[in-house]
Amino acid sequence: MTRAIRVRAFFALAVLALSLYITLTVPVRLGLDLRGGTQIVLETRDSPTAKADSEAADRTLEVLRRRIDALGVAEPSIARSGDNRIIVELPGIQDPREAADVLGRTAQLAFHPVLGTADTGETSRQPLTEQSAERVLPDESGQPVRLGPSALTGADVDSAEARFDQQSGVGWYVGVDFKGAGGDAWARLTGEAACRPAGDPARRVAIVLDDKVISSPQVNSSVACRTGIDGGSTQITGSFSREEARELGLLINGGALPVPVETVEQRTVGPTLGASAIEASARAAVIGTALTSLFIIAVYRLLGALAAVALACYGVISYAALAALGATLTLPGLAGFVLAIGMAVDANVLVFERAREEYAARQSKGLRAALTAGFRNAFSAIADSNITTLIAAGLLFFLASGPVRGFGVTLGIGVLASMLSALVITRVLADYAVARRSVRRRPRLTGIADTGRVRDWLIRRNPDLMRRRRTWLAASAAALVLATSGIALRGLDFGVEFTGGRLMEYATSAPVDADRARDALADAGLPRAVVQTSGDGDLSVRTDQLSNAEAAKVDRTISDLAGSADKIRDELIGPSLGDELRRGALIALASALAAQLLYLAVRFRWTFGTSAVAAMAHDALILVGVFAWLGKPIDGVFLAALLTVIGYSVNDSVVVFDRIRELSADDRKTPFSRLANTAILQTLPRTVNTGMGAVFILSALTLLGGDSLTDFALALLIGIVVGTYSSMFTAAPLAIELQAHSTTPPPNTTPRSATRGAAVI
Repeated sequence: MTRAIRVRAFFALAVLALSLYITLTVPVRLGLDLRGGTQIVLETRDSPTAKADSEAADRTLEVLRRRIDALGVAEPSIARSGDNRIIVELPGIQDPREAADVLGRTAQLAFHPVLGTADTGETSRQPLTEQSAERVLPDESGQPVRLGPSALTGADVDSAEARFDQQSGVGWYVGVDFKGAGGDAWARLTGEAACRPAGDPARRVAIVLDDKVISSPQVNSSVACRTGIDGGSTQITGSFSREEARELGLLINGGALPVPVETVEQRTVGPTLGASAIEASARAAVIGTALTSLFIIAVYRLLGALAAVALACYGVISYAALAALGATLTLPGLAGFVLAIGMAVDANVLVFERAREEYAARQSKGLRAALTAGFRNAFSAIADSNITTLIAAGLLFFLASGPVRGFGVTLGIGVLASMLSALVITRVLADYAVARRSVRRRPRLTGIADTGRVRDWLIRRNPDLMRRRRTWLAASAAALVLATSGIALRGLDFGVEFTGGRLMEYATSAPVDADRARDALADAGLPRAVVQTSGDGDLSVRTDQLSNAEAAKVDRTISDLAGSADKIRDELIGPSLGDELRRGALIALASALAAQLLYLAVRFRWTFGTSAVAAMAHDALILVGVFAWLGKPIDGVFLAALLTVIGYSVNDSVVVFDRIRELSADDRKTPFSRLANTAILQTLPRTVNTGMGAVFILSALTLLGGDSLTDFALALLIGIVVGTYSSMFTAAPLAIELQAHSTTPPPNTTPRSATRGAAVI
């Protein structure tokens, strides 16, 4: 065993040991779409006296954290997002109304002297911060009263607690303790009111919360004039229910928000949906990985079995990396984790196919030499294809948000882990295997001592695919016209993430007719509600902006129709956030195309980069067009699938272009079109085998992944088929045409002795 092999083996064992330790000791953090709960995104707004800057957002975050702690939610999460957004995650909270009401209220509390009653026409609503002038507000009974400047505010309150007094008949009330000078200010305020005769409106003290008089009790007759209520405490009464008293206590304890906040996004996922998504994805991962492993074992025999072992190691490393980084595993991220299994196969297939070529060209040098050359010659294509995928993952992380951003993190980790799995772990196992005397005696056992059925067929037929390159380009143009006509005629069904609005999904005990549900919702005051049903009892309602109270009306309507209905998903996206997400999606797509073009132009030549990007745009438009024809939603999960398809498309193109570059370095006389045709034929076995491995994974996701992953997997299946076609019949023919009209000579690099004579077609 050489020193290099020993170093790789030690490194692989160290990484695996560390990954196993992290896997067993550090649990991965699940997103709310997997464990159930509510996520609320709040955006701070300017007030008349305060600007919603970064400092105000920090103070708002602290107030919200105190309120959440008072709610008693287990393992809550609250974090800043940008300059003026705060993301709150509340696991286990299925009814977001109470949480949203408590979190979103500014809770600006003030105590005012009542100067007297006022005419109805005098009622005004000046901002609570204007404390220097009199103001007129309706009291709790609706009678307008004139209020003097506030004597003290919520900042003077030390604590507040909901209490119940059964003996005096007060019922539920809020006991308030003042701090510092607040107790003295309260004594002065009540002392001045106590100087008024009993029954006089001016004997009352108004307690104002968020510009509303919640209570205006008379000062008790036992309180002495000018003395007031001392002791630093008081009671807020107002015929409260238990919930109202508790909520008021929470708001007062939490303190006032320095600036108003608005809910721009709200997502609620039922625990059953999260559990079923995990179960379905796990089942799809196990079955898909098993089928993929069986396939590569059937094709590559012993080395295929070792690659299957490396796949298992890849899974452990990826999971450990997610846990160690503290990344949140979301539903799209889980799909990305499963998808990366198929991508991990690609590097192994590239190596094994190159090793087959090397063995066929130089059988006298043996298995180890062929395998070493296979790893060396495949590295360039592996690096280029994975870097382009990492570019897509990075764009998802920086330009997307929410679950799609989690998908970018998972995909990026998966790509890095797949490279480690293929280039280090598989190589260590393969080097050890081919060094065994028993294996060297039976070279066909390894799977690289024969050329494979696909390559054998190509050797016999040797078709000139690029002779009809303009026919292929015309077929691609026709497919584009058909797809874009679907976009023009059917339009795109943008999800609430991109349009704003509310989407609620229910699991009903019995199927509900969509027309009947539409009529019932129209009678309830929602004539524009869009209702969709499925045969297994699921029903979705999509509307414009709805308050939580209006959403509760939808819940009651659906429950009355179905007999019983469980809400499994509730998403609320504000219109401003929808515009922002839609704009971000377009920026992500444009950035992906530009970044790919720049990288490929630097790595290869501008003709290759332009051709690859044109093929990517071709694949993206066709995928969007197919979804338009099928009436499928264009949402954040689709965006993740689309960017993944872009990465997959460029992977195939890079492999072909890398082979063209290699062949042209060794052969400067053969016409460029013939070199391109040879490159396509030589890389076709890799394309077929990699595609089959990904198809097994995605088919398992489509059939077993549940409703939440079906559209994602379907988009990727379409993308793989279209991407495989475009790499051979769009990118390569276009590169030939561009090269023919270019003044730049065909690409040549320094010849590599290891690749001479490798072509067998």
